[in-house]
Amino acid sequence: MVDSAMALLRQNGASSTTIDKVLSHSGAPRGSVYHHFPRGRIQLIEEAISTASDRMTTLIEETLQADDPVEAIDAFFALWRDRLVDSDFRSGCPIVAVAVETNDESPHLARSAGDIFVRWQDALTELFRKNGIPEDRSRRLAALVIAAEEGAVVLSRAQQSTAPMEAATAEIHDLLTHTLDSKP
Repeated sequence: MVDSAMALLRQNGASSTTIDKVLSHSGAPRGSVYHHFPRGRIQLIEEAISTASDRMTTLIEETLQADDPVEAIDAFFALWRDRLVDSDFRSGCPIVAVAVETNDESPHLARSAGDIFVRWQDALTELFRKNGIPEDRSRRLAALVIAAEEGAVVLSRAQQSTAPMEAATAEIHDLLTHTLDSKP
Protein backbone atom coordinates (compact mmCIF):
# COMPACT_ATOMS: atom_id res chain seq x y z
CA MET A 1 0.00 0.00 0.00
CA VAL A 2 2.87 2.38 0.77
CA ASP A 3 4.47 1.72 -2.62
CA SER A 4 1.13 2.28 -4.32
CA ALA A 5 0.60 5.51 -2.39
CA MET A 6 4.06 6.70 -3.50
CA ALA A 7 3.29 5.88 -7.13
CA LEU A 8 -0.02 7.71 -6.96
CA LEU A 9 1.59 10.72 -5.24
CA ARG A 10 4.18 10.87 -8.03
CA GLN A 11 1.51 10.81 -10.71
CA ASN A 12 -1.51 12.57 -9.22
CA GLY A 13 -0.51 14.53 -6.12
CA ALA A 14 -1.65 14.22 -2.52
CA SER A 15 -5.26 15.35 -2.83
CA SER A 16 -5.93 12.74 -5.53
CA THR A 17 -4.30 9.92 -3.58
CA THR A 18 -7.33 8.36 -1.95
CA ILE A 19 -7.72 5.14 0.00
CA ASP A 20 -9.87 3.72 -2.81
CA LYS A 21 -7.21 4.47 -5.43
CA VAL A 22 -4.45 3.01 -3.25
CA LEU A 23 -6.50 -0.16 -2.71
CA SER A 24 -7.24 -0.45 -6.41
CA HIS A 25 -3.58 0.13 -7.34
CA SER A 26 -2.18 -2.22 -4.70
CA GLY A 27 -4.84 -4.92 -4.73
CA ALA A 28 -4.86 -4.89 -0.92
CA PRO A 29 -8.09 -5.76 0.90
CA ARG A 30 -10.00 -2.81 2.35
CA GLY A 31 -9.75 -4.09 5.92
CA SER A 32 -5.96 -3.96 5.83
CA VAL A 33 -5.91 -0.16 5.48
CA TYR A 34 -7.20 0.63 8.93
CA HIS A 35 -5.31 -2.27 10.45
CA HIS A 36 -1.97 -0.91 9.18
CA PHE A 37 -2.96 2.77 9.06
CA PRO A 38 -5.40 3.44 11.91
CA ARG A 39 -5.30 7.19 11.21
CA GLY A 40 -6.33 6.49 7.61
CA ARG A 41 -5.31 8.33 4.46
CA ILE A 42 -3.10 10.95 6.13
CA GLN A 43 -1.05 8.29 7.92
CA LEU A 44 -0.67 6.36 4.66
CA ILE A 45 0.55 9.52 2.89
CA GLU A 46 2.92 10.30 5.78
CA GLU A 47 4.44 6.84 5.51
CA ALA A 48 4.63 7.07 1.72
CA ILE A 49 6.58 10.34 1.84
CA SER A 50 8.81 9.02 4.62
CA THR A 51 9.59 5.92 2.58
CA ALA A 52 10.14 7.99 -0.58
CA SER A 53 12.45 10.28 1.37
CA ASP A 54 14.49 7.38 2.72
CA ARG A 55 14.79 5.80 -0.72
CA MET A 56 15.84 9.04 -2.39
CA THR A 57 18.28 9.84 0.40
CA THR A 58 19.83 6.41 -0.10
CA LEU A 59 20.10 7.06 -3.84
CA ILE A 60 21.66 10.47 -3.22
CA GLU A 61 24.13 8.99 -0.75
CA GLU A 62 25.05 6.20 -3.19
CA THR A 63 25.49 8.75 -5.97
CA LEU A 64 27.69 10.82 -3.68
CA GLN A 65 30.18 7.99 -3.29
CA ALA A 66 31.65 8.98 -6.66
CA ASP A 67 35.08 10.56 -6.50
CA ASP A 68 34.03 13.27 -8.94
CA PRO A 69 31.17 15.47 -7.65
CA VAL A 70 30.30 16.64 -11.18
CA GLU A 71 29.94 13.03 -12.26
CA ALA A 72 27.81 12.33 -9.18
CA ILE A 73 25.42 15.19 -9.92
CA ASP A 74 25.27 14.25 -13.60
CA ALA A 75 24.23 10.74 -12.51
CA PHE A 76 21.61 12.20 -10.15
CA PHE A 77 20.06 14.19 -13.01
CA ALA A 78 20.29 11.17 -15.35
CA LEU A 79 18.35 9.10 -12.81
CA TRP A 80 15.50 11.60 -12.92
CA ARG A 81 15.61 11.89 -16.71
CA ASP A 82 15.31 8.10 -16.95
CA ARG A 83 12.40 8.05 -14.48
CA LEU A 84 10.58 10.64 -16.55
CA VAL A 85 11.09 8.76 -19.80
CA ASP A 86 10.26 5.36 -18.26
CA SER A 87 6.98 6.73 -16.88
CA ASP A 88 6.07 8.55 -20.11
CA PHE A 89 6.48 11.83 -18.16
CA ARG A 90 3.79 10.89 -15.63
CA SER A 91 6.01 10.32 -12.60
CA GLY A 92 7.39 13.19 -10.57
CA CYS A 93 8.68 13.55 -7.05
CA PRO A 94 6.17 12.58 -4.33
CA ILE A 95 7.81 15.06 -1.96
CA VAL A 96 7.16 17.93 -4.38
CA ALA A 97 3.58 16.69 -4.78
CA VAL A 98 3.03 17.10 -1.05
CA ALA A 99 5.00 20.34 -0.78
CA VAL A 100 3.07 22.30 -3.40
CA GLU A 101 -0.48 21.37 -2.50
CA THR A 102 -2.49 23.47 -0.11
CA ASN A 103 -3.50 20.97 2.48
CA ASP A 104 -5.68 22.42 5.21
CA GLU A 105 -6.45 18.90 6.38
CA SER A 106 -2.81 18.20 7.28
CA PRO A 107 -0.46 21.19 6.96
CA HIS A 108 2.31 19.19 8.63
CA LEU A 109 2.84 17.32 5.34
CA ALA A 110 4.32 20.45 3.72
CA ARG A 111 6.57 20.95 6.74
CA SER A 112 7.68 17.31 6.43
CA ALA A 113 8.49 17.91 2.77
CA GLY A 114 10.59 20.93 3.77
CA ASP A 115 12.49 18.81 6.28
CA ILE A 116 13.13 16.20 3.61
CA PHE A 117 14.55 18.77 1.22
CA VAL A 118 16.87 19.99 4.00
CA ARG A 119 18.04 16.39 4.49
CA TRP A 120 18.88 16.10 0.79
CA GLN A 121 20.56 19.50 0.84
CA ASP A 122 22.71 18.41 3.78
CA ALA A 123 23.87 15.34 1.86
CA LEU A 124 24.79 17.38 -1.22
CA THR A 125 26.43 20.06 0.92
CA GLU A 126 28.71 17.40 2.36
CA LEU A 127 29.66 16.21 -1.14
CA PHE A 128 30.71 19.72 -2.14
CA ARG A 129 32.48 20.41 1.16
CA LYS A 130 34.55 17.25 0.91
CA ASN A 131 35.67 18.48 -2.50
CA GLY A 132 37.05 21.74 -1.13
CA ILE A 133 34.13 24.12 -1.58
CA PRO A 134 33.50 26.33 1.48
CA GLU A 135 30.49 25.50 3.67
CA ASP A 136 28.33 28.51 2.70
CA ARG A 137 28.92 28.01 -1.02
CA SER A 138 28.37 24.26 -0.68
CA ARG A 139 25.00 24.84 0.98
CA ARG A 140 23.93 27.29 -1.73
CA LEU A 141 25.05 24.93 -4.49
CA ALA A 142 23.18 22.06 -2.86
CA ALA A 143 19.99 24.12 -2.73
CA LEU A 144 20.46 25.12 -6.36
CA VAL A 145 21.01 21.52 -7.48
CA ILE A 146 17.83 20.35 -5.75
CA ALA A 147 15.81 23.31 -7.05
CA ALA A 148 17.13 22.80 -10.59
CA GLU A 149 16.44 19.07 -10.57
CA GLU A 150 12.94 19.36 -9.09
CA GLY A 151 12.11 22.29 -11.37
CA ALA A 152 13.37 20.38 -14.38
CA VAL A 153 11.15 17.42 -13.42
CA VAL A 154 8.12 19.71 -13.30
CA LEU A 155 8.97 21.40 -16.62
CA SER A 156 9.75 18.09 -18.31
CA ARG A 157 6.42 16.64 -17.21
CA ALA A 158 4.54 19.72 -18.37
CA GLN A 159 6.32 19.81 -21.73
CA GLN A 160 6.44 16.02 -22.17
CA SER A 161 10.10 16.41 -23.07
CA THR A 162 13.53 15.77 -21.60
CA ALA A 163 14.73 19.13 -22.95
CA PRO A 164 14.25 21.00 -19.62
CA MET A 165 16.08 18.23 -17.73
CA GLU A 166 18.90 18.20 -20.27
CA ALA A 167 19.22 22.00 -20.08
CA ALA A 168 19.31 21.97 -16.28
CA THR A 169 21.82 19.12 -16.30
CA ALA A 170 24.14 20.97 -18.70
CA GLU A 171 24.01 24.24 -16.73
CA ILE A 172 24.57 22.58 -13.36
CA HIS A 173 27.40 20.53 -14.90
CA ASP A 174 29.09 23.68 -16.24
CA LEU A 175 28.58 25.59 -12.98
CA LEU A 176 30.05 22.80 -10.86
CA THR A 177 32.96 22.26 -13.25
CA HIS A 178 33.77 25.97 -13.16
CA THR A 179 33.35 26.16 -9.37
CA LEU A 180 35.63 23.17 -8.74
CA ASP A 181 38.24 24.37 -11.27
CA SER A 182 38.39 27.83 -9.70
CA LYS A 183 38.42 26.88 -6.01
CA PRO A 184 41.42 28.12 -4.07
